Amino acid sequence: MIERYTLPHMRSVWELGHKYEIWLEVELLACEALEQGGKIPRGVTARIRRNARIDPERIAAIEKVVKHDVVAFLESLAEPVGVDARYLHAGLTSSDIVDTSLAVQMAEAADIILGDMDMLLGVLKQRAHEHRETIMVGRSHGVHGEPVSFGFKLAIWYEEVRRHRDRLRAVRQDIAVGKLSGAMGTFAHLGPEVEEFVCARLGLKPDPISSQIVQRDRHAAYLSALALLAASIEKFATEVRQRRRNIFHRGRRGPRPCRTSGTPSRPRTCADWRELSERTVSRRWRTSRSGMSETSATPPLSA
Repeated sequence: MIERYTLPHMRSVWELGHKYEIWLEVELLACEALEQGGKIPRGVTARIRRNARIDPERIAAIEKVVKHDVVAFLESLAEPVGVDARYLHAGLTSSDIVDTSLAVQMAEAADIILGDMDMLLGVLKQRAHEHRETIMVGRSHGVHGEPVSFGFKLAIWYEEVRRHRDRLRAVRQDIAVGKLSGAMGTFAHLGPEVEEFVCARLGLKPDPISSQIVQRDRHAAYLSALALLAASIEKFATEVRQRRRNIFHRGRRGPRPCRTSGTPSRPRTCADWRELSERTVSRRWRTSRSGMSETSATPPLSA
């Protein structure tokens, strides 16, 4: 993530330590389901939960040797857990852990964005009413037309953001699925009841059918919704930035001049919004060209 622009609550969702915490929870819940089914001894899950320690630096060191992130994670857990580590990952494949955990993170991130969108909608609605009689020039292809109000423009933005919220709510539900169906997705070693138990405890739905992975059209739809939202934010920022041009503010005191050129500085917040929006849109299209393989184990979204 880009440290300069990352908000603390979103950063916490995508921190490496948080990802490993979810990985561990998936493993523990799978053990708990097996324990309840009489497949492993009673008390194993509690002992593992008590003794397990997550050490990202140790995991990174092991991964340099084994060249596999999930194997490195499991080996790092085996050191403090001891002999009970034999029950971890029983009947599972790496994508069971990775894809299910990624769904949790993507749902958490979507919830943060949806909360922010609700606040934005409230502000747009309030300002639209406040400025319903604030007259401004209407334009077509940049040319003056009939006058409009600034509140009218904000009302258009309000409806646009509302549609984005509806889309994001839909893809949030679509991405909130997990799978613990094994290497081929056929439940060769674990029954569907384990998947159902783990997903229910994580707030997910079992994927109705999957291969080795959760199919990537879900992730592509999620990123498409974010890209559409980002495109609108870029539009809003460009509009505000254009209205800050000095030709619209003759006789008024402008923004603080640039130290080197003496010209008014750019509206920094709007410029940052545009940059981040462009990054989001470009990343979505890069993702659409990769990671859509039915058997790909590489998630299209990472921390």
